Parts: sequence; C-alpha cells; structure tokens
Amino acid sequence: MGDRARRVLDLVGAGAAAVVLAPVAGVVAWKVRRELGSPVLFRQQRAGRGGVPFTLLKFRSMRDRFPDEELYVDDAARLTPFGARLRAASLDELPQLVNVLRGDMALVGPRPLPVSYVERYDARQRRRLEVRPGITGWAQVNGRNALDWTSRFELDLWYVEHRSVLLDLRVLALTVRAVLRREGISGDGAATMSEFTGTAAGSDPGLDVA
Repeated sequence: MGDRARRVLDLVGAGAAAVVLAPVAGVVAWKVRRELGSPVLFRQQRAGRGGVPFTLLKFRSMRDRFPDEELYVDDAARLTPFGARLRAASLDELPQLVNVLRGDMALVGPRPLPVSYVERYDARQRRRLEVRPGITGWAQVNGRNALDWTSRFELDLWYVEHRSVLLDLRVLALTVRAVLRREGISGDGAATMSEFTGTAAGSDPGLDVA
C-alpha cells in the first residue's frame, strides 16, 4: 500500500481517536493545569521525515525548575507523582494526534527524536528518517525507553525495511498491551532516556526524548 493510502488510514485513525478520546484529553488538560500550571502542553522541536523539523506536542509531566536549580537538574527530580502516572498510562502522548492530523507524524513509525540528533546518525541510522515518525513504533512495543540506543535504532530500521499495513496493525495492537502493562516507560537511571551521542548513550537527564 502506497504512502497516500497509508496517509488516509492515519487521518481516519487519528481523527476517530481524537473524537473518542476528547473527553479524556479534556480531563487530562484540566489536571495538568491544576497540578503543574501553565503551559499545559510541552513543545519541542523534533526531526520529522527527511529530518525536517516540526513541533512535537505532549501534555506536560514535569514541574518547572526552581530558581536555584541548575540547568541540568535530573529530570527524575522534576517528574511529579502526577506526571509519572500520566506517563505510565501514556496519556501525555494524546496531543500527538494533532501532529498526525497535521501530517508531521504517523500513527506508527520510529519515534521522533531531537533535531540535534540528525547530524549524529551514521548512514544506516539515517534511514529511520525515510518515513514519518510515529506516536508508537516497533521499538516502543519491544522495550520502549528500557532499550539501549543500538537496539532501539536496529528495531526502527527493521520497521523501515519491513513496514506494511499489517505490521502497523500489529504494532497498534501490541501498543495497547504495552500501555496496559506499563512496560519500558523509563530508561536506566532516568525518567525517560539518556542522550544519544552518536556512538553511545551519554547522559543528559534533563532532555525528554520519550
């Protein structure tokens, strides 16, 4: 199935999910505003298809830094109990349905990473940019943030080389299972995942790359 037909499926799926989950998103937005204040949404530049930047949307799950906190304070220290529950249920990802409807993302694909990572990819890793990034993906249903970067990229590249509508449907079904089991939410020693340095996972615990 070509990209045009796949895009139609993304629009139908994201549109239906946005309508069905609108009450849930409304409650989450209200809770984020009450627990964490404004802004309700977290925005960050990520690399889309071809490395083109776009603004990824998520519900906030971390508190602001206190005035006397260092710039790179551990993100686990800023992740509130409410935010942890939000991530555990993957409800912080709901605004990305808007990214799908805009055409920035697909329902299934490699997770979008910061724009700064693009220049760190080798030729093989760069292939993950051949498709639209996804709300969920093959790496997410096979370990999510608990994976190291080598494993995560290999799973992303396997998806790029084998993607099909049937595989996408399988990923979506496995995503429901992973969310219910709350699997792979955090990387080792961080609230999300450590920074990709190009050769190994370094440490930038203040960077949200989930």
